[in-house]
Amino acid sequence: MPKILVVSFNFLFALAVLSAVPTFAQTQTDIQDESCAKFKKADAELNKTYKKILTEYKENKVFIEKLKKAQKAWMVYRDAHVESVYPEEDKSYYGSVYGTCNCEVKQELTEQRTKMLKQWVQGVKEGDVCAGSIKFK
Repeated sequence: MPKILVVSFNFLFALAVLSAVPTFAQTQTDIQDESCAKFKKADAELNKTYKKILTEYKENKVFIEKLKKAQKAWMVYRDAHVESVYPEEDKSYYGSVYGTCNCEVKQELTEQRTKMLKQWVQGVKEGDVCAGSIKFK
């Protein structure tokens, strides 16, 4: 087979593959909206988990009081952490991606907090001497 024909076949194959892949043109606003929607979804999951804990542990007044205090402190931490990542007062310093990045950082922190809180919902194996207020399975 002549070399030109092989190159042409490879080119046509690549062109066929690329034309089958849909292209998505997104604006920065679209990307930011998507990122912030993911954060809102993570925040909704955190709130759902938090409310479930409040319901399941409602008899333990001391725990509930301290959990509420911890959750308020965590929210202050989350916001302070974002400010430490993006400390400039004028957020335009970070360019048009700031909104996207801000939501991504908050989403990551929120998912970590939700994972932490889910321990109270899921419980731990009986015998875990460090479980504290977390119920046994």
